[in-house]
Amino acid sequence: MICLGTRWQSGLHHPVSVYAKQVTQGRLREQCCKYEILACQRHLDDLKRQGTEDFPYVFDTTRADRIVRWFGQCIQVRGVDAGKPITLEPWQVFDLGCTYGWVHKDTGARRFTHTYNKRARGNYKSSEKSCQGIYHMCGDACYPPYRPELARFEEEPEVECAAVDRTQAMRVLGDAKKIARKSPNIAKRLLVPRSNPIVHRTRGGYMRALSKETKNKDSGAPCYFVVDEYHAHPTSEIYDLGTNSFGKRVQSLLDVITTAGDDAGSKPCYIEETYAKRVLEDPSVTDESYFVMIRELDEGDDPHDESAWRKPNPCLRYPSRYSEILRKQIQDEHNAAYTSNDPSKIRKFLTRRMCLWQVGSVNHYLDERCMAKAKAAMVPPEEFAALTDGLHNHCGFDLGKRIDLSGAAAVFDLPDGRIGVKLHGFMPENGADRHEKTDRVPYTAWAQGGYCTLTPGDVTDNSYVYNWICEGEREHGWEVEEVDYDGRNATDLAIRMNEDRNREDFCVEVSQTCAGQNLAVKTFRELLLQDRVVIEESPLVLWCLQNAIEIQDNYGNIKLSKRHKDDTERIDPVAAMMNALARVLVKRTAGSDINEHILSEDWGI
Repeated sequence: MICLGTRWQSGLHHPVSVYAKQVTQGRLREQCCKYEILACQRHLDDLKRQGTEDFPYVFDTTRADRIVRWFGQCIQVRGVDAGKPITLEPWQVFDLGCTYGWVHKDTGARRFTHTYNKRARGNYKSSEKSCQGIYHMCGDACYPPYRPELARFEEEPEVECAAVDRTQAMRVLGDAKKIARKSPNIAKRLLVPRSNPIVHRTRGGYMRALSKETKNKDSGAPCYFVVDEYHAHPTSEIYDLGTNSFGKRVQSLLDVITTAGDDAGSKPCYIEETYAKRVLEDPSVTDESYFVMIRELDEGDDPHDESAWRKPNPCLRYPSRYSEILRKQIQDEHNAAYTSNDPSKIRKFLTRRMCLWQVGSVNHYLDERCMAKAKAAMVPPEEFAALTDGLHNHCGFDLGKRIDLSGAAAVFDLPDGRIGVKLHGFMPENGADRHEKTDRVPYTAWAQGGYCTLTPGDVTDNSYVYNWICEGEREHGWEVEEVDYDGRNATDLAIRMNEDRNREDFCVEVSQTCAGQNLAVKTFRELLLQDRVVIEESPLVLWCLQNAIEIQDNYGNIKLSKRHKDDTERIDPVAAMMNALARVLVKRTAGSDINEHILSEDWGI
């Protein structure tokens, strides 16, 4: 709450907040996707808790106004409004005002250190970032809330305009140079050579283009690092360069601006966006330093419906000469793409104009329909226990590297013809924080929720996997017929379990070839589509199912895999389930054809 006697204001009536209210509860709500609504609601919620002990930030309207006024000094150099001062549209006022207006209640240092901003092509991306770059060269200041008279500026400011290649990087820098030369109040502060970086006349520093082609990519100590069109980056090299160079300035800002792209699962941008969406919609993810604004079509929206185009194209919400031009461009691209029936043109329209990621060559194991079925199949632990307590089962495990995620599973052949599956993950406690950053998932919160176990130390203690199975026997009366496993990294554990049970066949190694996994992988998907699967609810399981891709051999057999050997999109608990399911199905189908079995009354299909 805002304390009486301070200079803080609530910010509730500021244009940033007015826009947020229009989006969440007013006339703009139907024109915005769910993530824009969530971003605006986040701002309004934060206004209620600003300045409290557990939320040390306040919305300083003078800082928000400062960035907005700056754009009024910048002369537009492109399009129908060339030669005029830039006038920000309300949605831009929100994005920029929110990014720059939230500051620490004591120091005034900017709250947001990272941003992720996605919107469609043609919605002022490059020109906006060009002006921001110049702002960080000239006008960005830090001061305690509502004390602009105490403003301090960065000495030797460094601004990096980063992109996938030099041509794209030069677009932001090139526009910045043109704007600087055409804007009288800015031109007198900067040296703007034709080919070299922009330099501040008195404070030094530089604003330059940065790409993989840049010979010296040492980013130094940037105060502003913009990553343009991140969807086009094949790796996170440039993004990581910006992140790793932070910490040397009072209030550095890494700013990602992008549309959607192709080959979603293999692009670092898609991984980043997945995390950004969780910041907005997952209560278990708290990242107070990350500003997220995503504008795209909602699930179920019709790309042929022009009224839906305003969601990824905010410029269309406000009548102007430019919005009419933009609408015509989108119409032309839409008509050309769908009239031609050319898949590449349709994909380009959906990514660039509708901001919808396309899967590309990635062959996901479960499509959207199957993932919806998996979510619907989940039941609370109490309900799952009521269905499976005292039953026979097969358990499985898949052990990753000792520093990564490992998985265990229990598969039940239920009396009503369904299968029940319970999955669990294991990870070393001391590596959880690191993996949360690389994998972009909340392992610590998941452990607290009972979905995984963090074992003490730096490496996974595999005895916890065995203890998990034993716990099922003790607390739920499981009758474990056998334990099925991937032999990689697992021989010692299997020998120990066999010796403990005095059974040489208690643990059975399962082939990890396409032929060895084909039965389980295909059957599970078929049963899922037929609503014949019950899963104990777990966000970890959903994440792993979503990550899994399928690999096919020359004979049409398939198995599950991660995208890359060092991929952070892990599937280990699901792999453990497939090991157990493979043996369940082998036993059930002994002497019969699997296809006949899938179609039998036993499976209810």
